Amino acid sequence: MAAAWTVRDGTGRLLADFVAATPMEVGRRIVPAHFDAFRLEVSSSYRALFDRAVCQVLDRQGWQIVRVRGRHPMQSGTAVCAPL
Repeated sequence: MAAAWTVRDGTGRLLADFVAATPMEVGRRIVPAHFDAFRLEVSSSYRALFDRAVCQVLDRQGWQIVRVRGRHPMQSGTAVCAPL
């Protein structure tokens, strides 16, 4: 069973523009600043800055990062992830 991650908006709609393989990749898509993928993996302080930036965007927009499963991931969603 394939799994992906995306953003659910305040109305419950899944946003296809932000589909990615991991919650971190979704976060990199929604944060306006560039965050280096390698540094996110190896630096806990850099990751903390990123997590704060993602939480700010999610709170401001009223969004949630969620896991979607199945052949058509944009049709069914399961809320699994709160802010990173």
